[in-house]
Amino acid sequence: MKHTKTIAGALAVLGTGLALAAAGASGGAGGAAAVAGQLSQNGGLPQGSEPVDLDPVDFTTRIDNRFWPMKPGNKWVYRETDSRGTKEKVVVKVTGKTKLIANGITARVIRDTVSERGVPVEITDDWYAQDKQGNIWYLGEYVTNYSDGQAVDHAGSFEAGVDGAQAGIAMPANPKPGLSYRQEYYKGEAEDKAAVITVGEEQVQVPFGFFKKGVLMTRDLVPTEPKVQELKFYAPGVGPLLSMHTDGPGGRAALISFTKGS
Repeated sequence: MKHTKTIAGALAVLGTGLALAAAGASGGAGGAAAVAGQLSQNGGLPQGSEPVDLDPVDFTTRIDNRFWPMKPGNKWVYRETDSRGTKEKVVVKVTGKTKLIANGITARVIRDTVSERGVPVEITDDWYAQDKQGNIWYLGEYVTNYSDGQAVDHAGSFEAGVDGAQAGIAMPANPKPGLSYRQEYYKGEAEDKAAVITVGEEQVQVPFGFFKKGVLMTRDLVPTEPKVQELKFYAPGVGPLLSMHTDGPGGRAALISFTKGS
């Protein structure tokens, strides 16, 4: 992978994100104009905490974005490790279920199961829908956290349209280097942001295979946890290949298998 170029690009995007945050925090007409300008530059994608006015008729549960196709039955299996010796299995499956979100949009339910030595650690239902332009929107999640195999709480759950929570972008329709967007917004709980670093410049080797064409690289930031940053790689027609934390113990999730739904 092109680490030198990647890090330089990531720092440039971080600067863009900080500038945007400052514009949003300034308040008043000037701040609003700055945010509007940034939205225009970023394809109209949401950036910070600003509410979005989404029309349910513009959305579908048929999600065919080339960088993350969510056809019912599609299943991704990942091996997640870190420098502390953690070894977890992550299974992400597109279900045939849908959910009517509080903001009026019907979303596709994606089941994300994390387990360690066969014992569940976290099971989450994520909710996604795609707009007419091809952007995949993230509309919330219902999380069940486990301890010693027993469900203990639902910390981290949120739903767009409830208690001020806002939808975000999981995958842009036309990702281009420098494009930034919020992934989710629930004040103090879920405020993740992302930016596109490169398209078609990276090569990725994971247990599932070697990918050298059309790979998309993004960088995730978590404003509520400033030290957290994550690089993610996607392949056309497959979806997420690899994610790598550059903070803390350096968690890494690599794709082991991908199965298409029938």
